[in-house]
Amino acid sequence: MNTNHDASVQFLFDFGSPNAYLCHKVIPSIETRTGVRFAYVPILLGGLFKLANNRSPVEAFAGIPNKLAYDRLEMQRFVNGHGLASFMRNPHFPVNTLQIMRGAVAAQQLDCFERYVDAMFSAMWERGLKMDDPATIAAVLAEDGLDAERLMSAAQEPAVKAELMANTQAAHDRGAFGSPTFFVGDQMFFGKDRLREVEEEIGSH
Repeated sequence: MNTNHDASVQFLFDFGSPNAYLCHKVIPSIETRTGVRFAYVPILLGGLFKLANNRSPVEAFAGIPNKLAYDRLEMQRFVNGHGLASFMRNPHFPVNTLQIMRGAVAAQQLDCFERYVDAMFSAMWERGLKMDDPATIAAVLAEDGLDAERLMSAAQEPAVKAELMANTQAAHDRGAFGSPTFFVGDQMFFGKDRLREVEEEIGSH
């Protein structure tokens, strides 16, 4: 995991996306095979949806039950195929991720980003916790040995809020409309189902 936004491979993520979690679990094996580190870029998915005039699949395909059923099937195939037995659906979904995404930017600045990302993704998609509740956020951070008070305070800093929104605007400006989105150089790939193509594009550079 890399936090350098200038890196040639970027992973645009929001903790509220189960598919972003699934990608997060598979990225290390791609990094090992390619020798290339992914730069993690926190974005606010709700904000990106508004900019791109997009909606979550649950909303967009609410009237197409067969499509939603197929999406669940594809997710289960991915989970099984990569041995991601810890994955569980979050009973509080959809969760407002504004605070924990701001926290991700704060964690970059406080040099505890990797631990923070692992803790948040685990809380959301392995433990099924309500991660828009401040007390729950603080408890998760403390359990992981992170400075909850410092991180949650830093997440409220105007510069941190502005950086998250700037990341989100930049993502839209480059053509992104959801998460997980990947950029390999100037080539964009959307969704966990494009990880093979992401790896092939890395290999072609």
